[in-house]
Amino acid sequence: MEFMRRLYGHRAAQDARLSFAERLLALYKKTASDEWPWFEDRLSYSNARLPHALLLCGHWLGRSDMVDAALRSLRFLCDVQTIDGHFVPVGCNGWYRRGRERARFDQQPIEGHATVSACLEAYRVTGEEQWWREAQKVFQWFLGRNDLSMALYNASTGGCYDGLTPDGVNFNQGAESTLAFLLSLMEMRQAEHVIKEPEPESE
Repeated sequence: MEFMRRLYGHRAAQDARLSFAERLLALYKKTASDEWPWFEDRLSYSNARLPHALLLCGHWLGRSDMVDAALRSLRFLCDVQTIDGHFVPVGCNGWYRRGRERARFDQQPIEGHATVSACLEAYRVTGEEQWWREAQKVFQWFLGRNDLSMALYNASTGGCYDGLTPDGVNFNQGAESTLAFLLSLMEMRQAEHVIKEPEPESE
């Protein structure tokens, strides 16, 4: 999508965007139900990228069916990943298959960033405050509002721990995890600046 922002008239890119968006919507229609409005029969890795991609494409293409499916699936994901009022990403130690028990751990930073980014996009598209609040809740996971009340961001190193395990944080500070936090921080700051920007005075 960033490519399209710079070179909007690129025909091959436009065709690819439409083709992939149609395929994603088809997967959603094939699998989704009232209880499970999702693109496949499990939640696994970087889940929020799917509704985020469909939302971007639907918005750019003027396709309300894509936008509606994207928002519905993102709402479902946010509900699944909220327990006791805080963000609980689906754990990679077993994931979450439809009709089965979801994995609580290990929780990974990439899920936090993907969900922050998708919720901020939903806020930009809809203007609905609930998506900004959702993004804030997810971001707080990095800072300690999580199952273990332990911060994943390490202020002394500027890094981010690799996840939450049942026994505490994974003290490795890999590049993927650190980038997940820093990108989340950057996107939150950018969104906050826009939200707080004063309205121009009418003449």
